[in-house]
Amino acid sequence: MRKIKAVHHEPFVRMSKRDGVPLWKSLGIRLIGLTLALIVCAVIIYALTQLNPLRVYVAMFKGAFGTNKRIWVTIRDIVMLLCIAVGLAPAFKMRFWNIGAEGQVLVGGIASAACMIYLGKTMPTLPLLVIMFVLSLIAGGIWGTIPAVFKARWNANETLFTLMMNYIAIQLTSFFVAKWENPFGSNTVGIINTTSKAGWFPPVFGQMYTLNVIIVLIVAVLMYLYLRYSKQGYEIAVVGESENTARYAAINVKGVVIRTMAISGAICGIAGFIAVAGASHTISTSTAGGQGFTAIIVAWLARFNTFIMIAISTLLVFLEKGAVEIASQFDLNDFVSEMITGIILFFILGSEFFINYKVRFRVGKKGAGK
Repeated sequence: MRKIKAVHHEPFVRMSKRDGVPLWKSLGIRLIGLTLALIVCAVIIYALTQLNPLRVYVAMFKGAFGTNKRIWVTIRDIVMLLCIAVGLAPAFKMRFWNIGAEGQVLVGGIASAACMIYLGKTMPTLPLLVIMFVLSLIAGGIWGTIPAVFKARWNANETLFTLMMNYIAIQLTSFFVAKWENPFGSNTVGIINTTSKAGWFPPVFGQMYTLNVIIVLIVAVLMYLYLRYSKQGYEIAVVGESENTARYAAINVKGVVIRTMAISGAICGIAGFIAVAGASHTISTSTAGGQGFTAIIVAWLARFNTFIMIAISTLLVFLEKGAVEIASQFDLNDFVSEMITGIILFFILGSEFFINYKVRFRVGKKGAGK
């Protein structure tokens, strides 16, 4: 009887997970991804609008950094996004899917606005700002702790729970906006303490947003040290890798979950404090501005490294400001500008795949095996 040989073909493409990538190599891959994105965008811009892509890119830069005022507004938005992303970092590193940053920012903002309204006429600015900071931190921490307790005690789905908490926070904000509306019937709170500026961040070095930058950079550095070098940061990493391993190592998993979400919510509450005291000086349902969801992208792309978050936050805010500028300057509709932003983000996200995985292609023919 004839023997039948089985032929085993190797796959044309093989993927394997990388053990680790040096920092210079990961930065190089991201730079290649960004360069390819700009090339693809240039081709599409010219094909659709016949515009010189370099003019479009220059306009994007001017939209974010064209004037001194634009520079500081861009910096203000960067640090706001960065603060929320830093708040999400410990929760996501623990594999707790905190989708509730929007709500945590809002309750922090409500606490700050309440202090400005009820204490602004009787208290000097410095102690008022301290009280606002502490109460916003506590409010955000409580809002983050609620879903953590339900997760720890009854294994509730944290994604849905934190998402629903956002809607509760929005309705709570609407209630206080109606309660504090000024002028009456406007359904807006208006700028709080316009004359006295009680509860407003004072200018530092002649700039009104300098204190925003200082606070957020301090929080980012402290979070980096906390996650990388503290015992609690180690516990967060172990719980994120495997809860069973954490229990075997005698780590109180439930305690870690509750504590970490309290910290996560508290930092998002600080973002609410910064938004009210250091930026808008009012409270509304749009105070968070959707940045709680954008910050999820920042946290994941940075792989919870708060220093890398600075660069990613800068890129995303730059794209947002640049998209608005080219839409107005070249009379393009929002879809074109958003498409450019989407293409750039797609390539950046794609570069993360090549950072985490090796891709090998079959070269030549392999011999048949038995």
